[in-house]
Amino acid sequence: MDINEIKWDTDGLVPVIIQHAESKQVLTLAYMNREAYQKTLELRETWLYSRSRQELWHKGATSGHTQKVVDISYDCDQDAILLSVIPNGPACHTGSTSCFEGAEEMQTPPSQVLIDLEALIADRHEKLPEGSYTTYLFSKGVDKIGKKIGEESAEVIIAAKNNSKEELRYEAADLIYHLMVLLQNQGVPMNEIYDELASRYIGRTSK
Repeated sequence: MDINEIKWDTDGLVPVIIQHAESKQVLTLAYMNREAYQKTLELRETWLYSRSRQELWHKGATSGHTQKVVDISYDCDQDAILLSVIPNGPACHTGSTSCFEGAEEMQTPPSQVLIDLEALIADRHEKLPEGSYTTYLFSKGVDKIGKKIGEESAEVIIAAKNNSKEELRYEAADLIYHLMVLLQNQGVPMNEIYDELASRYIGRTSK
């Protein structure tokens, strides 16, 4: 949308709802001025305007909790913006995932854990931070990652034969993590895995 089509208020601001692109959880409500809007469009990261400090700010510039912008939508009156983002950490300055009261009291759903883990692995793949184990795996490539999956699979079997739920839980988590690293390395998003599982099993009674 052209910047002049947006209905800026008398202070030159527009409210912005920031939502997790995959979980659809509402993360926060903030404001943009024209400069913040332009920077968000150009850099594909969240830029906002602080009404309390009366200054432009790049979300996560100091905390590292940046937000990759996936999509920008507008309401029917062009006086509010919806940002769909992949957050690199909590959205709220308190350290909470969401700024909305009560959101952190709910148990994180299993699907959200996988979504957040996939986002973290993707971020490691893109930035390759030094000292990260995930960076190490990506640097070694498919042979090393595949070897780790083989090792973790064997450990899952051993844990099951030991009849230890605690050990099985720990080893299964390791296996899932390494499998997700492999999928990221090979360019296969988790959504495709979900779709494949749904096509095979959801709504079918024969399995």
